[in-house]
Amino acid sequence: MSLARNVDLLRRLPKLDGLRFAELGRSADSSSPLREVTGFGDNPGALRMFAFVPAQLQKPRALVVVLHGCGQTAAAYDLGAGWSTLAQHYGFALLMPEQQRINNANTCFNWFNPEDTMRGSGEAHSIREMIAHMADAHRIDSRRIFITGLSAGGGMTSVMLATYPEVFAAGAVIAGLPYGIASNLREALDGMFHSPARPARELGDLVRSASDHRGPWPKISVWHGSADRTVNPGNANEIVKQWLDLHELPEVPMAETNVDGYPRQTWWNNDGETLVESYAITDMAHGTPLGLADNDQRYGMEGAFLIEAGISSSYHIAKFFGLTGWIAEAKKKVEAKPALTPAPHLARSIRSAVAEPAEPKREKSYGFDLGQIITRALTAAGLMN
Repeated sequence: MSLARNVDLLRRLPKLDGLRFAELGRSADSSSPLREVTGFGDNPGALRMFAFVPAQLQKPRALVVVLHGCGQTAAAYDLGAGWSTLAQHYGFALLMPEQQRINNANTCFNWFNPEDTMRGSGEAHSIREMIAHMADAHRIDSRRIFITGLSAGGGMTSVMLATYPEVFAAGAVIAGLPYGIASNLREALDGMFHSPARPARELGDLVRSASDHRGPWPKISVWHGSADRTVNPGNANEIVKQWLDLHELPEVPMAETNVDGYPRQTWWNNDGETLVESYAITDMAHGTPLGLADNDQRYGMEGAFLIEAGISSSYHIAKFFGLTGWIAEAKKKVEAKPALTPAPHLARSIRSAVAEPAEPKREKSYGFDLGQIITRALTAAGLMN
């Protein structure tokens, strides 16, 4: 397909798909747990802010920022990818910025527009202000702020990780693009459809030039469908190269494994902590992969650019962020507590009787067994005739 035809296609997208996407957004909004927040601070990018904070938050408190794709709303993407369900289940705060049609006819985040991709400017600054508001309002640990996004939201995730690297502990890019490869629509389309290869050092320098930060750098998880015809899968390799250069890691993977049937490549530091990982979702088109999580739960539902693939990217990203251990730890604490009974003095009697393992000689000397102890305790408590 020629560049001219691609440009023409983008111009016609609102007419072709605008109604369908708008209806998807409205149906999600009516029952969405997300709530709009206004007055959060400076908003030069003219974005809307939506958030969800469950009643119980794990400690230290964490925040995940999620950026939707083109043609989607915050609520629609949350419905499809299941992030508010994950937030409720694992106890972390959720921030979902939303693009407006006055900024982009297809509601894409402007990941290639210089005014929106510089530190302290445009959409990037608006998102940073939202994060600051959430961190202050909900006492978020500054070391536990994460970000992820799909497609143009993935491109803007790259922007945020590059322009505010000190803010994020980790990020995840789904079907997105590396930072700094485009500064206008023509370059953006070239990157989307052709993904020209660049030297790793050049890609790393694009991030280093975005701020005064010199490390440590956020961790990153990269996801891409191998049959993506909207954003060339080669972009996943370029994102990985960009962050391997920043972390000073070799281009050859340190490990290659299969997760739910899909290849995963990983790189780690001297402490064994995974800093970069990459999932190739074989034969999947453009979108966010959905499926059962390790805990047999399903997060999200199929929709536009939300594809059943047998693997839950949202769950695995939350796991990469270190957010999925909270429930297991809570259960261990509950299991460790003694069971409640209607008679506390009865529980004390039973506990005192079974605190030490009974030895045959001791049983013989007392003239009764454990069953008799329990029976007498129940009778004394008035719970047995």
